[in-house]
Amino acid sequence: MLFELRQYRIKDGKRNEWVKLMEEEIIPFQTSKGVVVIGSFIAEQEPDLYVWIRRFDSEEERQRIYKAVYESDEWVNVIKPKTDLLLDRSRIAVTRLEPTSKSVIH
Repeated sequence: MLFELRQYRIKDGKRNEWVKLMEEEIIPFQTSKGVVVIGSFIAEQEPDLYVWIRRFDSEEERQRIYKAVYESDEWVNVIKPKTDLLLDRSRIAVTRLEPTSKSVIH
């Protein structure tokens, strides 16, 4: 089991639009391709921060799902152009995590 902690910085004043896009389009689309979304968060004291956590059973599954999501016509032609209007892509941070033996999330 592996996890991704994904931290995005949203363009000024666009966080509500971003959350709506995530909840109405991105998360449903990605879950339809096999992504397991553990959580989706906004930061109370950082109005431009959005964080989400995704889980994969293995590296092989992660690679297969990445291909299904990010190489699809829907992502390339419909969803990604919308993300480009809202995200500061230069400040995206993705951290891969493995749970320790005492973690309640596995």
